[in-house]
Amino acid sequence: MYLKKEHIIATLFFAFTSSAMFAQYVVQGKVVSAASNEPVPNAEVFLTTLRKSTITNDYGDFKFLDIPKGTYNFTVFAYEYAILDHEVSISDDTSLNLELESLGIELSEVVVTQRKERLFALKRLRDVEGTAIYAGKKSEVVLVSNLTANLAGGNARQIYSQVVGLNIYENNDAGLQLNIGGRGLNPNRSANFNTRQNGYDISADVLGYPESYYTPPAESISEIEVVRGAASLQYGTQFGGLINFKLKQPDPNKKIEWISRQSLGSYNLFTSFNSLGGTLGKVGYYTFFNYKKGNSFRPNSQFESFNGYVHLDYSPTERTKISFEVSYLNYLAQQPGGLTDEQFEEDPTFSNRTRNWFNVDWKLYAMRLEHALSNKTDFSLNLFALDAYRKSVGFRENRVSQEDDLEAPRELIVGDFNNWGAEARLLTRYNFFGKENTVLFGGKYYQSNNTERQGPGSNGSNANFNFEEQTYPNYPRQSDFRFPNLNLALFSENVFKFSEKFSVTPGLRFEYIKTRSRGAFKRINFDIAGNPILNEDVADNRDLERSFILLGVGLSYKPHKTVELYGNISQNYRSVTFNDIRITNPSLTVDPNIKDEQGYAFDIGARGRIKKYISYDVGAFFLSYKDRLGVILREVSDIQQERFRGNIGNAITYGVESFVDWNIWETLSTEKNDIKLGTFVNLALTDSKYTSSQENNVKGKKVEFIPGINLKTGLNFGYKDFLGSLQYTYLGQQFTDATNSPRDFQSQSGIVGEIPAYNIMDLSFSYTYNRFKLEAGVNNVLNESYFTRRATGYPGPGIIPSLPRTIYVLLQLKF
Repeated sequence: MYLKKEHIIATLFFAFTSSAMFAQYVVQGKVVSAASNEPVPNAEVFLTTLRKSTITNDYGDFKFLDIPKGTYNFTVFAYEYAILDHEVSISDDTSLNLELESLGIELSEVVVTQRKERLFALKRLRDVEGTAIYAGKKSEVVLVSNLTANLAGGNARQIYSQVVGLNIYENNDAGLQLNIGGRGLNPNRSANFNTRQNGYDISADVLGYPESYYTPPAESISEIEVVRGAASLQYGTQFGGLINFKLKQPDPNKKIEWISRQSLGSYNLFTSFNSLGGTLGKVGYYTFFNYKKGNSFRPNSQFESFNGYVHLDYSPTERTKISFEVSYLNYLAQQPGGLTDEQFEEDPTFSNRTRNWFNVDWKLYAMRLEHALSNKTDFSLNLFALDAYRKSVGFRENRVSQEDDLEAPRELIVGDFNNWGAEARLLTRYNFFGKENTVLFGGKYYQSNNTERQGPGSNGSNANFNFEEQTYPNYPRQSDFRFPNLNLALFSENVFKFSEKFSVTPGLRFEYIKTRSRGAFKRINFDIAGNPILNEDVADNRDLERSFILLGVGLSYKPHKTVELYGNISQNYRSVTFNDIRITNPSLTVDPNIKDEQGYAFDIGARGRIKKYISYDVGAFFLSYKDRLGVILREVSDIQQERFRGNIGNAITYGVESFVDWNIWETLSTEKNDIKLGTFVNLALTDSKYTSSQENNVKGKKVEFIPGINLKTGLNFGYKDFLGSLQYTYLGQQFTDATNSPRDFQSQSGIVGEIPAYNIMDLSFSYTYNRFKLEAGVNNVLNESYFTRRATGYPGPGIIPSLPRTIYVLLQLKF
């Protein structure tokens, strides 16, 4: 057991299941026009105090159930009417008649959308969303439709500009892969987050190989939910927390809606996004197809992708909804390889790799059942499966400057991922001492049977992913493994409301993990002349079975309806992946006795708004790692060094994260319909150190992948249907290994050394006219030459230069 505290568990379980019944009330009403007294259908009614919302029916009627005694603020939004704020004291079942004043002016779709989202689009998750609890947690929501950014090109630093403290690897592939981390977590393929789409897992293997080769296109996403640290209790054991991509849903008010977006950009970039959706009776549907093709700015860097998605849902009753989803992605990319520090400084466009290719095929299947068992109890069941592969072939020797031997075989690595899982959640609300409390029980079953094979590929230059072991039997790096893994998790959380202002949310998660590997690798020895003197298969079968409990608690205090003080602490756990151990990498030696990471995350902060003009979230965090996985450069002999990955030691990371969004125009002027002017500041100040280590030259050093200063700030502006944004990004220096190696311009690897500080500016515009929308912009306006990563394997090894100045233009049609 990771932690044995049976008395705490028993106390929590008793607290979760205890309840007492007290009165709750029904609030219903009608929204009408003040001028004509006619009902207003499809008006959005927000019970802002409790963060609930509903939409009026064709007769203007609405209803809220289970409302405790108290004073509440109701806000009503409808397209042709002024926004109404109305405060009501509830002590019994209540009926309301809400009258909306006509605006008397016609607003464009853009202005209406801004007006609505600026006031009501939540910048964080509500305490309870569906069958999930977020009370007391640090959460952020990216409202993609509210961005003026390069969505077609998947520019991550623009899309995630308002998520504090993220560190982003840039792949130059129009957003095909997302690489984000934070607080010292490696951004590579977002492997330190539990990555989901519409609530279900999308990574290769959640525990055995938690890397995300698939990312839905930004144009298909409505919201991106980011929950830090404490998400481990509901969504897995990861130190990073949760990223959930919520894709667009069928429009309930339209039978058919078609959107077509075509874009062109620098370096022959072309993207095409086409979606179709709507609602027919009780059936909703949404589907899209996305095509991307480009060359990037370096030779040998072409890519092409096909991405499709289908969603169908059926609501047999008002209480029940069943949905089915299928996602498909296939992309092929040529990879120009990495550079040494000297090569990067001389010419960042240089490439000496002409035969490196990467191919991904990703098929996701999901079915979801949502059912309201009563007015207080909701149930959800997610069934999901993955059938996918990733293939890479090429030359990736440790000496990045070494020319490719065009007659020699390339190294080929093929991974097949087949897994499925089920996650059930039951959330119910109950009264305890006159307050509404919420309890969640859940369970998850996850099973995978993945394979990984490594060996010689062809000696050609095309995208050939066939093994050639018969032709090259003595190729030095060969292995063939199967990884059957099993995971069972049970979790629970409870929101205890001690008053209307103060709540406590304890939680626990039980994990059972059984990780296995079945297979063998080749052991081949050569004499001084390079002739094989030993070629044997070495079996390497391993079993690792463990179970443990994670505990956590969140606190929330709301002294005012616009202010919240929050804090949470949660244990974390990251299991070792056999895939990482078994892949033979000439750039890296992995400790065969590598073991799991353990630790905890702590957050404290304040968030809210000042009137309707300023929103903010300011807080501090502390992360503790035990047996942190890291990379060091260590001596093998008097004349040789190696990059070594293993459990380097214990480490801590801490810092301050702040986000402020100020609507300048509404603060300074009464003219609120035509002009938009606002600014935001997103600043993270982070420090770290290794507190203990058995390795030389590690203790006291800074943790990898942490820029001391991480700043994103910008200006959003517009007039009527014209919108613009100017964004500035600055990241301070960061190290890539635990010994904090500096840049070495004499090194032939490009793998070791810090990533220098860099600053980037991005400019984007959009203009909407009737059914047409034109978008354009410039990324990296100042043409900064910089890089964000040193890859140890693909797409390197070596420095991966980021894009120079690029432009894009897009035309959208909407019917």
